[in-house]
Amino acid sequence: MVEYQDETKAAYDGIVELYASMFADRLETQPFARAMIGTFAELVRGTGNPRAADVGCGPGHLTAMLHDLGLDAFGVDLSPGMVDHARRAHPALRFDEARMEALPVEDGALGGILAHYSMIHTPPGDLPALLAEQVRVLAPGGLLLVSFFATDGPEPVRFDHKVTPAYSWPVDRFAELLAGAGLVPFARLFHDPASERGFLDAHVLARLPPEGEP
Repeated sequence: MVEYQDETKAAYDGIVELYASMFADRLETQPFARAMIGTFAELVRGTGNPRAADVGCGPGHLTAMLHDLGLDAFGVDLSPGMVDHARRAHPALRFDEARMEALPVEDGALGGILAHYSMIHTPPGDLPALLAEQVRVLAPGGLLLVSFFATDGPEPVRFDHKVTPAYSWPVDRFAELLAGAGLVPFARLFHDPASERGFLDAHVLARLPPEGEP
């Protein structure tokens, strides 16, 4: 696990300014992603716990979006270069350098977690541990929105992402992993690709059951 994380960290540290310039306004051309993030924010507000983490936040543009949507949002990223950029770009918001597998958050503290294409570099065998950490920090009834590249095949597909190797997932298989972590997937949206890779873009919303519910 450490080796791929170190490679991912170094790769993103090397493209901070380019990445920020390419993605700061990217959602302006992605209405489906905007719709799912807006729905996520509305549902998190409805839990009564607006504290939310943008895990793998990169330059912080989606953390700022969550803040504008009424959440007490903060960002987390393993790349110190990305965290430094996010702090400079959004000085009123909190950003921490940390791995998604070891979040600097107390148990059961969050109403929501956004993982916008930030789990794509995690090898399939390591994903259950990563999801278990997200469950640890979610409050009962809290929500997780995961966006990722989807494939029609039966198994995850490793591909050469422009930054560092990544994986696309069958949506059903990813939903099974969420369920195995104790979450209840309840909404899915997948659509034609926004890039030349050819993978579908997928967004899955899941909820940690409230206390007393299975």
